[in-house]
Order: sequence, then C-alpha cells, then structure tokens
Amino acid sequence: MYYNKVEICGVNTSQLKTLTDEEKRDLLKKTKEGDEDARQRLVHGNLRLVLSVIQRFSNRHDDMDDLFQVGCIGLIKAIDNFNIDLDVKFSTYAVPMIIGEIRRYLRDNNAIRISRSVRDTAYRALQAREALLAEKQSEPTVDEIAARIGEKKENVMRAMEAIVDPISLYEPVYSENGDSIYLMDQLSDSNPSDEAWLENIALKEAMKKLSERERKIINMRFYKNKTQMEIAQEIGISQAQVSRLEKVALERIRKQI
Repeated sequence: MYYNKVEICGVNTSQLKTLTDEEKRDLLKKTKEGDEDARQRLVHGNLRLVLSVIQRFSNRHDDMDDLFQVGCIGLIKAIDNFNIDLDVKFSTYAVPMIIGEIRRYLRDNNAIRISRSVRDTAYRALQAREALLAEKQSEPTVDEIAARIGEKKENVMRAMEAIVDPISLYEPVYSENGDSIYLMDQLSDSNPSDEAWLENIALKEAMKKLSERERKIINMRFYKNKTQMEIAQEIGISQAQVSRLEKVALERIRKQI
C-alpha cells in the first residue's frame, strides 16, 4: 500500500520527529515574531500529522506523494493563521486545514466538471467554515456560513453538494465477521420492472433448490425490492447474515442455471 511506504517526497517517514505541546507553543510564538527558522522547525515537526491525515485518503488510489505535498501546504497555512492566544491545541486547528486543502486539490482534479460559479461558491463557503471554526471552535451551521459569505442557504447547500466526491455503489459501509455490506445493499427500488426475473422458468426451478430461508430472502430482496436492513428486521437476523445468505443463494442459483 502507498501509505505504508517509508519514503514520501524524499522524506523518510520512519525518522519523522514529533514535538511536544510545549515545543509547539514556543515555536508558534517565535514564528509569529518572524523567526523563519522556528517556522521551518514547526513544519518539519508536524509532518507526521500530515502523514496521518493523508492515510484517510488511501482508498482513492491517488498519488500519495502529491497528497503529502498538498497536505504540507495546508499545514503551512495552519501555522500562518493559527491564533496563539486561543486555548486550543495546534493539531485541533491544523487537521481540518490540511483535510480542506487536500479536498480542494482532489476536487480541482476531479473528472466531473462543475461550473465555475458553483465551485467558487463552494470554495468561499469552505473558507468561511474554516474561519468560523477557528473563531468558535465548533462546527458552524449552514445558516452561519451563508450569512458570512452573503449567499442564500439553498445556494450554499447546492454548491457544497456539487463538490462532494461521488461514492461507488460497491463502497463498503459496514463489516461483520468478514462479511461486508455495500452501499447498493442499502438501496431499494420503488419502481420494480413488470417483467420480474423470478417469472423466468429457469430461475423458478433454481429457486426450488434453495432452503426456505434463502428463498424468502431472495424473494424479498429482488422481487419485493426490499433492502437487506428491512429483510433483517422482518426475519429477525442481522444484516450481515442476510448479506451472507443472499450471496450463498445467488451462487447456488448461478450454478443451477
């Protein structure tokens, strides 16, 4: 895996130094006074924080060297904008800044194109959110963000939704004993086809060879278009068990057909 490699952007991650809270406060104070050497030491002393943040994006298959560099930009912005007079840990302020910088980079390099006006609104909203977060030390509401940038709440929500990365239907949302439940397992179809696949003779014959529970799950899942969660609640087992039984039943049907 990319995030397990020792060297990123020429930096040996196994030898990254860490700073104590006292050292950070001292270096932050010196940095605010214009000490460039203290600023550099502060950057190098927080590279492990950047490394821990980019691991959250490891499943995207992006170049981790690029993400590390972008994360360092977020770190530098956090250092330059941090208010040393507030009773807040530097990492508490820096992590959202680093994440925000990485997300902006990923959005700018997204294959899905969003209009400039919508993107600009979203960026201004993100900047306002970061500013409000620094001021209040708590997550601001959409109303507060909209008021800060002078936009309607609906426009802000629409812009923020537009820049959210798309999620695969096969994105795992829960795992139990090695069985994964995917996003598509949470969805149901309110408009079933008139030609339901259970009406196929070959499928009906294959269904007869399933156990009563397997047949019930397949019938509810694909003929009645219920989610695995709904089936689990109805027959009194966990969703992971429903997922496992469904997979076994489908495999049996495939072999029969």
